[in-house]
Amino acid sequence: QGFKDNLHAVFCLAENAVGPHATRPDDIHVLYSGKTVEINNTDAEGRLILADGVAYACKDLGADIILDMATLTGAQGIATGKYHAAVLTNNEEWEKACVKAGRNCGDLVHPLVYCPELHFSEFTSAVADMKNSVADRDNTPSSCAGLFIASHIGFDWPGVWVHIDIAAPVHAGERATGYGVALLLSLFGGASEDPLLNLVSPLGCNGDSPPEEMERDSKRRRLV
Repeated sequence: QGFKDNLHAVFCLAENAVGPHATRPDDIHVLYSGKTVEINNTDAEGRLILADGVAYACKDLGADIILDMATLTGAQGIATGKYHAAVLTNNEEWEKACVKAGRNCGDLVHPLVYCPELHFSEFTSAVADMKNSVADRDNTPSSCAGLFIASHIGFDWPGVWVHIDIAAPVHAGERATGYGVALLLSLFGGASEDPLLNLVSPLGCNGDSPPEEMERDSKRRRLV
């Protein structure tokens, strides 16, 4: 689509099969970030490779905008419903942009509470830097799951981090909906040479920012 920024896609994939090297309860893993994780829930496995993915984007790719998107929690469907993905981010401007991009393209998005100072304690461990699942499932588990991922780039990281949980809107019954493709194109369309994507992007040259400012900004950003 003619993107002008340095754009990477990192696929966090693993075969979730039982074997002699499978993760067990009470294991302690050292993740790519260097942080240690005590396994208290073997079903909360996807966040482990997502945490490695964002750490790789930060450390190896030098990204200053990192967006991770995954079917992470069943609680997302309870928090924001079947049709809206949930967004969690350390940047209010990007939270608003995700919501607007969703309305523009049809892949709807609604914010989650971002409050690591109150919620990250759910992962407290006596033997590691953190556990991989929350202590209290009634305390905004979708937000907490996103915070687990963010902790591996650090809550004091100066870049933009966006987490989008798409567990519910990716399927309708037994069929996939293709959710997320249009959302990413709309959200990052301002960094593209495609006039349609520029039009629908909330961060593009559609009146929100002068074109010359967007041109300067696009040279600075590296997107993951």
